[in-house]
Amino acid sequence: MYYNNNTIIYYNGNFVKASEASTNLYGQSLHYGYAVFEGIKSYKTDGGTKIFKAKEHYDRLRRSAELMHIPFEYTTDELTSLSYEVLERNGLSDAYLRPIVLCSPNMALSKGKESYLAIEAWEWSNGYMANKMRIMTSTFERPNPKAFKVEAKVSGHYVNSILACQEAKDAGYDEALVLDSNGFVAESSGANVFYEKNGTLYTPSKGSILPGITRATVLEICAELDIPIEEKLFKPEEMRGADAAFFCGTAAEVLALDSLDDVPFTRNWDDSLSATVQKAYSNLVLGKNLEEFKLQLR
Repeated sequence: MYYNNNTIIYYNGNFVKASEASTNLYGQSLHYGYAVFEGIKSYKTDGGTKIFKAKEHYDRLRRSAELMHIPFEYTTDELTSLSYEVLERNGLSDAYLRPIVLCSPNMALSKGKESYLAIEAWEWSNGYMANKMRIMTSTFERPNPKAFKVEAKVSGHYVNSILACQEAKDAGYDEALVLDSNGFVAESSGANVFYEKNGTLYTPSKGSILPGITRATVLEICAELDIPIEEKLFKPEEMRGADAAFFCGTAAEVLALDSLDDVPFTRNWDDSLSATVQKAYSNLVLGKNLEEFKLQLR
């Protein structure tokens, strides 16, 4: 599904076949989930293959490593260049990139001694989730920000995501809405969340969420298009039955929601401000600027 015998990845200083790469069974990352990673997308644009927000993603990867005390010496420019080479060697344009920083063997509960970078890529022409998703409020909570570095994208954090997402699927829903330890809406299992009510968009404020790069892009879009938006704490009761809602993330892009806990969102999606944001984001990733999009709205 992700690679074949001809797939090339970057691993520990070399370009190698994915089928021939290996990792140490005594590594800290395998035993403790002590690794940091990114999810990045590239697109086929009129100007060629472009990685969307490469700088932002690789700045965050380096910051995640720093927060987790993982030694990591690559610069953002080096990481970006290596990513384009991985895409070129595999003949990919519309693709998903997964850089991950793995730690060397160490069975002690101490900071990483050495790290290894892998950059993988595979074809990805659409999101991993269907539009108009039915979601449920999860019984699982997001990790307490006093116990984890929630702003870092850490492999071990995603066990929580797997549990929340699978709980929703087992109950017949498409995805989960996960709350923080105080009962406020945080995010989905792997994306940020927005809802729309009376001409304003709302999204959880920072603190218990991974403040996503797509989330930041949505905030930029709203500022450019004069769409009112507010970051605040809110309970799921405030979100149920709102005009519209969406998840957003690198893989999900901007994804319309159908209902929360079987309560439908009430506005026709195509008539919503959320749909305008979705269209604007689709333009941005393909290398088109928002000024052109604003002209289309007139």
